[in-house]
Amino acid sequence: MCGIVGYLGYRDAYPVLTDGLKQLEYRGYDSAGVALSDDRGNLRVYKEKGKVADLENYAADKDKSGHLGIAHTRWATHGEPCARNAHPHVSASGRFAIVHNGIIENYPVLRTNLEAKGYVFQSSTDTEALVQLIDYIAAQTASDTVSVLQTALKMVVGAYAVALIDRNSPDRLYAARKSSPLAVGIGESEFFIASDMNPISCYTDKVVYLEDGEIAEMSCAGGLRIVNLDNAECSHEIHKVPKNLGMVQKGGFEHFMLKEIFEQPDCIRDCMRGRVNPGDKTVTLSSVREFRDRLLSAGRFIIVACGTSWHAGLIGKQLLESLCRIPAEVVYASEFRYSNPVIHDTDVVVAISQSGETADTLAAIELAKQKGAFIYGICNAVGSSIPRITDAGSYIHAGPEIGVASTKAFTGQVAVLVMLALDLAREKGTIDDICYARTVEALDSIPDKMKSVLKENGRIASLAKIFTYARNFIYLGRGYSYPVALEGALKLKEISYIHAEGYPAAEMKHGPIALIDDEMPVVIIAAGNALYDKILNNVQEIKARKGRVIAIVTEGDDVISKIADTVIEIPQTEECLTPLLSVIPLQMLAYHIAVCKGKDVDRPRNLAKSVTVE
Repeated sequence: MCGIVGYLGYRDAYPVLTDGLKQLEYRGYDSAGVALSDDRGNLRVYKEKGKVADLENYAADKDKSGHLGIAHTRWATHGEPCARNAHPHVSASGRFAIVHNGIIENYPVLRTNLEAKGYVFQSSTDTEALVQLIDYIAAQTASDTVSVLQTALKMVVGAYAVALIDRNSPDRLYAARKSSPLAVGIGESEFFIASDMNPISCYTDKVVYLEDGEIAEMSCAGGLRIVNLDNAECSHEIHKVPKNLGMVQKGGFEHFMLKEIFEQPDCIRDCMRGRVNPGDKTVTLSSVREFRDRLLSAGRFIIVACGTSWHAGLIGKQLLESLCRIPAEVVYASEFRYSNPVIHDTDVVVAISQSGETADTLAAIELAKQKGAFIYGICNAVGSSIPRITDAGSYIHAGPEIGVASTKAFTGQVAVLVMLALDLAREKGTIDDICYARTVEALDSIPDKMKSVLKENGRIASLAKIFTYARNFIYLGRGYSYPVALEGALKLKEISYIHAEGYPAAEMKHGPIALIDDEMPVVIIAAGNALYDKILNNVQEIKARKGRVIAIVTEGDDVISKIADTVIEIPQTEECLTPLLSVIPLQMLAYHIAVCKGKDVDRPRNLAKSVTVE
């Protein structure tokens, strides 16, 4: 959520900033703005409610000159979405302009104190309190801008990633972070800052990731200087990242979400490359080899995640307990950090996040580390915060996921959890050789089987038209399919705004059955399930109450197929791998219903791709 871009160099700043904002649109936002400074320190700010395109239209006939600038896409937290509350915010004196991600928790106190000193606020945001505080401190001292920032940020409670322009220093760009991501790109006589690598990698492959409590001062003449809040110099490794990482296109698809659904076979193949050896039917994760003793001696695995990643974690729990015979539990990261959890130094905490910047998951990791737990990260975004602070982990290698509703990241996370469980089970001796080899072989065949499922896209698109005007959905599954039911319901809610709930199929009789009537679509995941007969009973109970059943079944099913209103077949595979196939029809169903309803599929309302605040 929210996006920051900054530039200092020889180029015109405005196109760099607006192009960068477009690379961050996937994060979700409701307004956008830029601040530009020319060589004489003239500061111009343009901002507008709506999309980056609305900002460009507003600024079309304005003076956009200058080689220094900051820009922002805002996802409203304090104050309604409007131009007045959009970033950048300018201090009362007009000296400073700031953009900010995160939340300043003590802003009411700061604002009250500043208003008592005569400051008049123009917005309802927490961010304006920070820029006015910086302005006040600067007016009271003769300190340089970095010292002013250090003083101000020591007074702030909360999370922040900020970029700052000082009218008195038109040759410098400033940035700082705490609990919110910020990267500095280093070019030839130019600097870039951004919330993630997408806007930066278009121009340079050299990047420095700021750590909590650090301030970066950039100038073309003096280079990059990084200090902490106590003014101690901080040295940093310059990371190399793939060039043009951010140049993501739809590739002929109508939406990024559909493109990413169809990318899943290749993504899973990339995820398994170098890890799954089909020749000798083995799985090898380098992190398991490197930390073998610590992982094998774990008394318990605790999986922390949010949203779709939490659903993947539920599958991971079943994998770890079934294959490895290790106790495992799954906790919402947002609940974990406030629940005073019992954590032992023999525990392994598995943190799952697509973006690697999820605020609640990062906080859960910090808490677990303080208690001595070993932290294993599963992440998609290379170089993000979670991979940098965990003890070990695995990237899912799904590539940039632009659609807000996660698809390929989910299957990538499940694939990594499968490989982790298989590798640990083999090392622990809790899986027999025949079962191990059969599962590895089945895993290797998943990408090809995904391709056959994707061939159902046209039929599912036609099916979706029938359910465009449904007001509610129920999704049911058992065992490994229960988390898939939750994920299918979440996808439908996220992008079509139809209310949907996922339940364990056995729980239907304990309440949800009261909702069944001839207007209630019920999606049942019945493929490859050892409890098939019990799921069959659920289907019959629903049909007896005139419910409309959409069933996901295994190819060749000749029982449920005769009872359900609609059947979508997936190929046969090992039961623990069925989520990798059964979730794809649910993704396509949600997508096509949302398209039929005319919704903004890639940027659903009120949602953000990367949730970097509580």
